[in-house]
Amino acid sequence: MTTDKNKKVLIIEDEKILGEVLLKKMHSEGYIAYWEKNGETGLKKMREIKPDIVLLDIVMPVMDGYEVLEEIRKDKELSGIPVMIISNSGQPVEIERILKLGAVDYVVKAQFSPEEVIEKMEKYITKNEEPEHKNAGLLSGIKILIVEDDSFLSSIIFDRLKKEGYNVSLTEDGEAALKFLESDIPDLVLLDVLMPGISGLEVLKKIKEDPRTKDISVIIFSNIGQEQEMEEGRKLGADDYLIKARITPKELIERINSLLKTKGKI
Repeated sequence: MTTDKNKKVLIIEDEKILGEVLLKKMHSEGYIAYWEKNGETGLKKMREIKPDIVLLDIVMPVMDGYEVLEEIRKDKELSGIPVMIISNSGQPVEIERILKLGAVDYVVKAQFSPEEVIEKMEKYITKNEEPEHKNAGLLSGIKILIVEDDSFLSSIIFDRLKKEGYNVSLTEDGEAALKFLESDIPDLVLLDVLMPGISGLEVLKKIKEDPRTKDISVIIFSNIGQEQEMEEGRKLGADDYLIKARITPKELIERINSLLKTKGKI
C-alpha cells in the first residue's frame, strides 16, 4: 500500500498499550503520527499540528472525548478535520451522541484490529476537501431536503451531503417541510419520524397523497425503539428507513447514492 507521507494522524488515548500499538501501526503505514494521553493536551496538539484525522478515545482524564468533540465543533479551524472515535462500549446511545457531535466513524476497542482502524481511517483521510463522489459535478443538480429537529444531527448530515456534491436544503420540523414543498420539489427527502408538531409520518402521508410530490424518494430515520413507526412509514411509501444510532454518515451516503441510482437519478 502506498501512503502519502505528509498525512498526519493524531491519537488521543490514555491507555498506554493501545496508544503504543496504534502509534506503531501508523508509523509502519507511513503516516506522521502523534499521541496524546488526555483530551486537553490532545486538543492543544490538534490546534498546533492541524492533523488530517484524529483517533479519539471517549473516557479520558482531564477532558473526555465528548468535551473534545464539542470544542472541535466550535473551532472553525478544526471543525473540518475528521474525528474517528475509539469507543469502550459501543452502546447505541453513546454512538448516537458521538455522531451528533460530529464524529465521522467509530470502532469498539474490544472488537477492532489496527488493520481495521487503518481501513476505516483511509476513507476519510484522503482528499478531505474534495467531494467524495466521482460524479460530484452532476450531483449538484440533485436536490435533497433534510427534515430533522436535532440541530447537531442535521448539521452533520447537511455537511456530508454538501461535501458529496448534492444540492441540500434543511428544515427543522414537519410544518416547515410542507411549506418548503409548496414551492420546491426535491429528488429525495430525509425525514425524521419523531418531531414536534407535525410528525414525520404525517409529512410522509401528505407527500405521497399529493400528485405533485408523490414521486419524491423518501428515507425515514429515527431512534431505537421506534420500529413500529418505521414499519408504518414503509407502508405509507417510504423507500428506506434507518436507525440513527446504527448508521454512520458514510453508510448514510451509500444508502442515498444507492437509492438514487435505483431511481435513475444518478
